[in-house]
Amino acid sequence: MAGSYEGRMTDPLPNVHEYSVSELAFALKRSVEDRFGHVRVRGELSGVKIAASGHLYAGLKDEGAVLDVVCWRGQLARMGFRPEDGLEVIATGRLTTYPARSKYQLVIERLEPAGVGALMALLDERRKKLAAEGLFAQERKRPLPFLPDIVAVVTSPTGAVIRDILHRLAERFPRRVLLWPVLVQGEGAAEQVAAAVRGLNELSQAGRLPRPDVIIVARGGGSIEDLWPFNEEAVVRAVAESRIPVISAVGHETDTTLIDHAADRRAPTPTAAAEMAVPVRGELIARLRDLDARLDGAMARLVMRLGDRLKAAAAHLARPRDLLLVPRQRLDELGERLPRALIAGTREKRLRLTRAAAGLVPSRLRQHWRYERRGLDEAAHRLSKALARTLEERRQRLESATRLLESLSYKAVLARGFAVIRRPDGTVVARAERLSYGERVRAEFFDGWRPMRVEADERVSQSSPATPSPNPRAGKSRRAGGEGGGQGRLF
Repeated sequence: MAGSYEGRMTDPLPNVHEYSVSELAFALKRSVEDRFGHVRVRGELSGVKIAASGHLYAGLKDEGAVLDVVCWRGQLARMGFRPEDGLEVIATGRLTTYPARSKYQLVIERLEPAGVGALMALLDERRKKLAAEGLFAQERKRPLPFLPDIVAVVTSPTGAVIRDILHRLAERFPRRVLLWPVLVQGEGAAEQVAAAVRGLNELSQAGRLPRPDVIIVARGGGSIEDLWPFNEEAVVRAVAESRIPVISAVGHETDTTLIDHAADRRAPTPTAAAEMAVPVRGELIARLRDLDARLDGAMARLVMRLGDRLKAAAAHLARPRDLLLVPRQRLDELGERLPRALIAGTREKRLRLTRAAAGLVPSRLRQHWRYERRGLDEAAHRLSKALARTLEERRQRLESATRLLESLSYKAVLARGFAVIRRPDGTVVARAERLSYGERVRAEFFDGWRPMRVEADERVSQSSPATPSPNPRAGKSRRAGGEGGGQGRLF
């Protein structure tokens, strides 16, 4: 049985064509492309990924299957919205295979949301996400300047929007306008609007283009697909992060985009945005004239009221002649008393001088001088004795300390015939075993020092001449080796 089975498996099948792997893969590719050359598929995007090359790869799924899809960079850039996970779309393209992975995929030529409801659901989901981050909070919004010097407008340079804004600004209050041209629809619109808002914030007052005081982001009306760039997350974040107040004027009054929630003020139309940016010049002039007239009237009434108060107060004041009457009478009285007072004072001082001069007798002065001289002599004698006693006490203490220092000094030991052995670096050698043969040392005596060198013991040299070791440790080991290692001697 086994032999017959093996024979059947190895028998060639002459009626079956033999393919290579590549031939079969590309044959399937042609069959699929011929059969499904142009299809429209509805499903939910899943696993959306945009590669570094700009191509989009994702899955299109429903309840029972998943279809791989790919969209090349050029087609993706022409879409009016950015594909995201969970978005229900209708993909139009051609079905093909990818031979390198044995799978089939849909190459998208056109991608559109599956109705307005899908875009609205995506818009609502994004609004909730950004609101949860606090980008729409009221405390983030800044007040608009009352009269900006420079108004920046981010919009298309060829549309009617910029003409309406310029016309309205010229009517109300002419201001310098800085236009940043951008696309407001289609490919790259969101990126350009976000870059414009951030670029205006980077301007400085000292640069060639001065920094604006307020920014207007404007666009005319349109469908939700046309206004979709202003719902992109990049645009919303750029407006929310702007340090310059932003007015959103996208679409008509009934149109609402996410940028309206992030901006500091929302205008129903671009013309209304211009009205919010600047006041009416004629009304300001009229108001200033009215305030000037009111100020002149108030000043006139104040001067009149103060004049009446001054007159009323002056009525209760006495005449200047009456105010000076009493001081003048007092001055006359003092002028009459002054000569008599001077004469009496002079007599009194002269009498006190006469009495004091009577006490200035030479004998009394000499007696007082002797008494004071005796006191000074006694004080000097006591001070001299105290100083002598203090000096004697200090001298005795110094002599006692000197004797103690001399008794403790090693110089006294050297005076009795001893010596201190030091190495050239000044360290003291306390043991003979720490010296090596041939080592140079200094011997300090009581009256000075002499250089010396360590030589071998004569008894050792007669029996076995020792060679001076250049290594102090080697010499130490020979000296510590027993009786044969005699101690070196000095001199």
